[in-house]
Amino acid sequence: MKLKRYPFDSKDLLQAWDASDELILEYVREHFKGLVGESRPNILILNDQFGALACGLEGHDLTVYTDSYLSFKGIQLNSEGKITPINDLQKLDGPYDYVLIHIPKNMSFFEDMLCHISAHLKPTSKVISGFMIKHQSKASFDLLNKYIGETSTSLAKKKARLILADFQKSKVKSPYPLQLTIKDAEHDFDHPLVNHSNLFSREKLDVGTRFLLEHIPEGKEFETILDLGCGNGIVGIAAKMMNPKAKIIFTDESEMAIQSAKANYANYFPKKLDDAEFIWTHSYRDPNSDEVAKPVDLILCNPPFHQGNAVSDVTAWQMFKDSHRALKKNGVLRVIGNSQLLYQNSMKKIFGNSQYVAKNSKFTIVDSIKDLIKPTKAEVQPD
Repeated sequence: MKLKRYPFDSKDLLQAWDASDELILEYVREHFKGLVGESRPNILILNDQFGALACGLEGHDLTVYTDSYLSFKGIQLNSEGKITPINDLQKLDGPYDYVLIHIPKNMSFFEDMLCHISAHLKPTSKVISGFMIKHQSKASFDLLNKYIGETSTSLAKKKARLILADFQKSKVKSPYPLQLTIKDAEHDFDHPLVNHSNLFSREKLDVGTRFLLEHIPEGKEFETILDLGCGNGIVGIAAKMMNPKAKIIFTDESEMAIQSAKANYANYFPKKLDDAEFIWTHSYRDPNSDEVAKPVDLILCNPPFHQGNAVSDVTAWQMFKDSHRALKKNGVLRVIGNSQLLYQNSMKKIFGNSQYVAKNSKFTIVDSIKDLIKPTKAEVQPD
């Protein structure tokens, strides 16, 4: 396969597909032999990473769904614009004869997808799910048995395997999104938060975000604030509470995160909807131009340190570089991360300065300032 991961990086040694994608395509091509004309199946592809499945089946009747902006762009680019995925499970329009699933790491997301497709299947529909054995979860079998039908497995090949199931169940309503009640001493979160299935820490407020909420800056100089990698938007909402005149921009590469942030912001500020902007994108890029978006005064960020099952600091680096380009002079980037990740070193390389803000037993919060006249020495430990 001649596919690239998005965004393309010549130093990125990870390939844009895995053996489970190859196994799915091998199975499908074998079973689709001779299917032409009216017998051509209607195929739904879920969670294709960068287009291996979609591009491998180009020419068939395809619907492709992804929640990830990186995957969305990868599929578009690798298919040379011939395939444009949908990014909302509500837009599924079956019935589908075959559903091909690259099983995600997040089992809540997997469950949500299975519930949604149950309304678009018929008794002859087949669901083919692929996974790498090292990432195998028993829950994937349980969920397929619960929502689709009795499962069987293929032989393993290149450390990959398929789970096969014919649709034997009936339509079921998804239990997502979840409603999460937050208790926080610093802020008055009196409305439950809407958390869609593919959010990180969707069932509770993660401890890193809770620590960052204790250190949201306020000041009249912060006219435009960016919640970078916003998740459910709680950090941006807290920033709006403390800076009521500020415009808040929410960005995330998960469409479910953007949907969650929109719903939550509207619950807290129904009369200030014009004070917020929501962008489904990579880092802080304008989706139309792929350039860094409009300038801001303050950026708040809890960077992810993985993409799917791959652990990497590439996304964090991109966020820091885009932040440096986007910030106005004397603008502030405030980042929280696990202390061992040493984000302060990366930030100092990009900004020329990094300043310790707060630290607990697990997390460190660090600031970098755009165009600081006298770069300060990195302070990563409290005095």
